[in-house]
Amino acid sequence: MDDTEGNMELTIKDVPAANLKKKNFDNLRFGETFTDRMFVMEYSRGRGWHSPRIEEFHNFSLSPATMVFHYAQEIFEGMKVFHYKGGNIAMFRPMENLERMNASGERLCMPAIDTKFVFSSLCELIKLERDWVPNKKDTSLYIRPAMIGVDPIIKVRASDNYIFFVILSPVGPYFSSGSKVSKIMVEDTYVRASRGGMGFAKTGGNYASSLKAGMEAAKRGFDQVLWLDAETRSDVEEVGSMNIFFVIDNALVTPELDGSILPGITRSSVIELAKHQGLKVQEREVSIREIIEGLQSGRVNEVFGTGTACVISPVGTLGYKGKTFTVGDGATPGKYSSTLYDHITGIHYGEREDIFNWMTVL
Repeated sequence: MDDTEGNMELTIKDVPAANLKKKNFDNLRFGETFTDRMFVMEYSRGRGWHSPRIEEFHNFSLSPATMVFHYAQEIFEGMKVFHYKGGNIAMFRPMENLERMNASGERLCMPAIDTKFVFSSLCELIKLERDWVPNKKDTSLYIRPAMIGVDPIIKVRASDNYIFFVILSPVGPYFSSGSKVSKIMVEDTYVRASRGGMGFAKTGGNYASSLKAGMEAAKRGFDQVLWLDAETRSDVEEVGSMNIFFVIDNALVTPELDGSILPGITRSSVIELAKHQGLKVQEREVSIREIIEGLQSGRVNEVFGTGTACVISPVGTLGYKGKTFTVGDGATPGKYSSTLYDHITGIHYGEREDIFNWMTVL
């Protein structure tokens, strides 16, 4: 895609006072409430990105033939803003998310965004919406950037025109009970992604392909699905929509990135923090056989998922081939997951020193 740029001066449109929403942060449900404003810009082949603006949150009007509805040319990201020390607000690792978005876009033949321009525009949007950042424990303002192909043509090809937008949502914990211990089922029939495919890209198709297995796991009393590799169904890849970690013989172990696994921002944060704390960290192939045998022998002490929405989600039960295996005591988070969760969330809110420079204070 060409990188020609059109008018890239940010325009900020007023929202009529009568249209401003009443803020209520009691009993926040994840991703159901949205702020007053959004950021939007368009791309046209030959013109590039143009008309960037902050305007009132609104619906899009699109033709039923719009390509994203039929051929799924779509990518997105997820990040958060937190109430920070000193009465400030701060974003967690926003540039890493925007850079990952460009990596996803390249895989789906979508135009790259100017990450510095989008970042500065995002800062302006958040400053305007700062009163939407909730200040209770375990709350934040969730940021959802997304891009869609919008040519009104039913034809399999890359779109010539795109909409990039950012919407904001005040959220509480992803799980209503906070950092609960979950039950996960090893999925050995369906697969999420394969090497050479789009597993590393943050695109809706990867999540749509997970729904069937997730629904069947829920019917059996499980919260999430543990995905295995597409070729052999023997190596662990992800859990639900999160990256997965194991504590094996006092080492923190996670599957290596091989193209089918999303390179999570929280995943990389956990690895950096664990190494800084002097913990042994291994990125390598992890077989489901090793995990099951490790749970039986006591070599596997903890299992947890990581992601932007929940930060860290401890696992208490693993189901595989009709049998269940208990992780730790099966009821409470382990030492590693608890310590890492407390440290990362402490950085989020400015309660711990940000030695990694992860936070962008606004």
